[in-house]
Amino acid sequence: MQQSVHANRRAWGGVYALALSAFIFNTSEFVPVGLLSDIASSFDMRVTQVGLMLTIYAWVVALASLPLMLLTRRIERRHLLMGTLVLFIAAHVVCGFANSFPLLIAGRIGIAFSHAVFWSITASLAVRIAPPGKQAQALGLLAAGTSIAMVLGIPTGRVIGDLIGWRITFLSIGAVAALVMIALRLLLPPLPSQKVGSLASLPILFRRKVLIGLYLLTIAVVTGHFTAYSYIEPFSQTVARLTARETTILLLVFGGMGIPATILFGRWYARRSNVMFVGSIALVAACLFALATAAVSEYWMLVTLCGVWGMAILVFGLAMQARVLERAPEATDVAMSIYSGIYNIGIGGGALLGSQVSDRLSLRDVGIVGSAMTIIGLLISFWIVRRRPDVGMPVAPGVPRPHADAPPGIWRRWRERHETAPR
Repeated sequence: MQQSVHANRRAWGGVYALALSAFIFNTSEFVPVGLLSDIASSFDMRVTQVGLMLTIYAWVVALASLPLMLLTRRIERRHLLMGTLVLFIAAHVVCGFANSFPLLIAGRIGIAFSHAVFWSITASLAVRIAPPGKQAQALGLLAAGTSIAMVLGIPTGRVIGDLIGWRITFLSIGAVAALVMIALRLLLPPLPSQKVGSLASLPILFRRKVLIGLYLLTIAVVTGHFTAYSYIEPFSQTVARLTARETTILLLVFGGMGIPATILFGRWYARRSNVMFVGSIALVAACLFALATAAVSEYWMLVTLCGVWGMAILVFGLAMQARVLERAPEATDVAMSIYSGIYNIGIGGGALLGSQVSDRLSLRDVGIVGSAMTIIGLLISFWIVRRRPDVGMPVAPGVPRPHADAPPGIWRRWRERHETAPR
């Protein structure tokens, strides 16, 4: 009994270490959203021009995720995380001392490479080391790192940027990352590479229609979200006429609602997965559509709207990770690297689309255009939840399948006993 308790504590220690690393990676990824105006002023550029750094970062991650994962697939995972953090820290030092915009971009590209590796392996590792039956809670804790980054990391980075300068923000992130690296080294157990998948896994994965649907859905929803979110700081100050302090509160509320979202996901997703999956997308679409109207209304209406938006997009991200992992149990890292790459295509596409909407229409319209993209994702989600979980998935020869109209419980038990696929 005591040994079991000790094993559970060690498992949770590893999950918390991964959540801590998620906090710092998400802080770094999105902190430029709160610093766009300061960076633009520093280099005498327009905010929309500087905003393209978000697109460059995201598309580097998109292009690098799968190749880097395949190159590192045989490396022990704890060692791989250590190397990833060394690159992450060094790239932040470059950003902190950047005296030109191209040098800042170079530093961000270095961070993007580390990001590509980190998010290709982290979700599957959290599920793998979690105590039995606690996989959803492990993913929830990983998402809590994201939420805390939104609550503390990004607004704190903005405050540091306002008081001392945006370069110090990047240097501070690098310093915290060094502490995170020590925590990972001490708390994570040895993690041999396993069930990573290989290049041979790709044809198998791309024959799974629901998995392809999930990837297309990701592009649509994430593009819509980041069309507006990439420019939430200039939107709040230019369109909604908020002060710098009110903008910081807005970012705090947006990120802070991720914490109750994480709790709700952990408690309810296993029993209400389709409702949370489709409902989160519908809420994101509604919030984006209402953004322009809220901007001209009372301040607290905009804050409330962003709170609901923040909760919905966090639940969406968690539901997507759970579903992608479920669709590729024998090649988790390959599937997640593709997902991470596609997610970042959406980030980059949203930042680029938001820039074009701001230049050609107006900054006020980013929410409406983003909502239109998200509605496309909503339609795809309806198709996904209507399909049987495993119809069309490759299995070992000779293994009988239930009838396509069999109840979901029969499909679930069959999958637990029989699902296999070539390595």
